[in-house]
Amino acid sequence: MNRFLFAIMAAVGLSFTACAQNSENRSMDGSKVLVAYFSATGTTERVAGKIAEATGGQLCEIVPEKEYTSADLNWHDDRSRSSVEMSDPKSRPAIGGVSVDVAVYDIIFIGYPIWWDQASRIVNTFIESHNWEGKTIIPFATSGGSGISNSVDVLRNTYPKLNIQDGKLLNNTSAIRPWLGTMK
Repeated sequence: MNRFLFAIMAAVGLSFTACAQNSENRSMDGSKVLVAYFSATGTTERVAGKIAEATGGQLCEIVPEKEYTSADLNWHDDRSRSSVEMSDPKSRPAIGGVSVDVAVYDIIFIGYPIWWDQASRIVNTFIESHNWEGKTIIPFATSGGSGISNSVDVLRNTYPKLNIQDGKLLNNTSAIRPWLGTMK
């Protein structure tokens, strides 16, 4: 599998509301790459764009049905929307817009901001909305203070049948190409 990923990366040289399906969007070995992401403030969006550019992948934004406001993101307020969602492991915020067909992709990068040391709950909504059989999932995240390892562990424990690879915290876009180059 690692050689497979390396071949994809070496060959490189939705919004749910804007996930165009492009049958020509293939890396040289024939694998199709999707870069799906949720970004509440634009930070994860910038990283996702760079990954899509570096891999030749299709970019897909995971858009919440109801946009997050600054008040919703106030982690100091136990009653804020993000605090309430993250305190409930069963919370699944609704996704708006048109869905993407993950079945046509081989490798899916999933990006998210880390909230309370985990992937934002809308990522669970996205994962549970699709069939991941035969797919390789590569998480990436942004965070103001947490690492990515716990969020990846939680995803693996929640979805043990999925092929979830080690992830990478990418607060700095200059780290993207070196990271992709390590996928052998």
